Amino acid sequence: MSPISLLSEFIRDIKQQKLRTFLTVFGIMWGTATIIVLLSFAFGLRDQMTLNMRGMGDEIVILWPGTTSKPFEGYGIGRRIRFRESDVTLLERQISDIREISPEYMRSNTPVKRGDMINTPNIGGVYPVYGEMRNIFPQEGGRWFNNTDLKERRRVIFLGNDLKELLFDDEEAIGEIVMVGSIPFTVIGVMQPKTQNSSYTQRDKDRALIPASTFSAIFGTDYVNNIIYTPVNPTLSEDVKSQVYQVMSRKYRFHPDDHDAISIWDTNEMWMFMFYFFLGMNIFMGLIGGFTLAVGGIGVANIMFVVVQERMREIGIRRSVGAKRWNIMLQFFAETFFVVGIGGALGYIIGWLLVQGLQLIPDNIAEYVGTPHFAPEVGIIAFLVLGLIGLAAGLMPARRASRLDVVECLRT
Repeated sequence: MSPISLLSEFIRDIKQQKLRTFLTVFGIMWGTATIIVLLSFAFGLRDQMTLNMRGMGDEIVILWPGTTSKPFEGYGIGRRIRFRESDVTLLERQISDIREISPEYMRSNTPVKRGDMINTPNIGGVYPVYGEMRNIFPQEGGRWFNNTDLKERRRVIFLGNDLKELLFDDEEAIGEIVMVGSIPFTVIGVMQPKTQNSSYTQRDKDRALIPASTFSAIFGTDYVNNIIYTPVNPTLSEDVKSQVYQVMSRKYRFHPDDHDAISIWDTNEMWMFMFYFFLGMNIFMGLIGGFTLAVGGIGVANIMFVVVQERMREIGIRRSVGAKRWNIMLQFFAETFFVVGIGGALGYIIGWLLVQGLQLIPDNIAEYVGTPHFAPEVGIIAFLVLGLIGLAAGLMPARRASRLDVVECLRT
């Protein structure tokens, strides 16, 4: 049977079963729109949380010194551990699976001022690799620290974007002088605005950063507040943490299993949690939409069984003049996919329009729940589910039509 004949037969069946066809198409349409909107919400929330997490850094691990809680080699409990900048070199040399590492000096009681404008931000002293680890990038016209700044202990400073606005307002900051306490520093860069909903100190937009060597020289200390590193591969993070405890316990003489002596925050654990959390959420959302589509699929199967019953004589005539069973199956499969295709197309359009309308979610809400968006994965998933529904809804009626006895059909 030609495609034109199939289409004309399909239109004739629709006219004979108008209400039932409408309800069936509506079920498919509603299910398709539902699965698109739900998955768009899930992907939007995932992307927003990923953006929020990236504001603090990708795959970073932060070490803080603590106090011992286990006696070891004659040392009692409650002994304070303090990191030195030399610990960074020690860890980098002895643990090959560390990709990048930096100390982080901090000071929060030193004013940063320009003219009459003054603020007391968290001032950090770091290595050049820190910017990449923490996703801190300069705005156009500025730059981040380099190894020469570190080696020569240059008095250069990098400002968070909000701190820059406070000190300079709308004026250009690059190349200008700010006072850190009573010491002049040249502004070399201003941070690009970024989303950051968590931090272990102050938000980067409010901080000032200088080279670690400069910090150590002007404040007269080599004791660092914390150490930050990234493993060469996130899957090795647990092994790297174990090696960190081993190396540091040997130097500071505490039990390797004393996790109170050194506190470690491995953000890779959060990334892993987010992966499985959103995998489960997307499966759950997909199942809800899938069940809604399944109801529509039952309606499609029902109407096709009715069509088979009403066209038994036609099936018998076609079989008697030489039509094969697969010809009959193909005809009813095609008609099933016509119904599913019309409902799916309408559902796609409605779902897409709803997702576009949800782009108007206020920014203060979108910052937490994200903005739904029609990702390619959403379309692919919806298409696959529709295909399965069409296959399942058409299989039984088509098989029944193809296996009808020719004589019985002609008697009807």
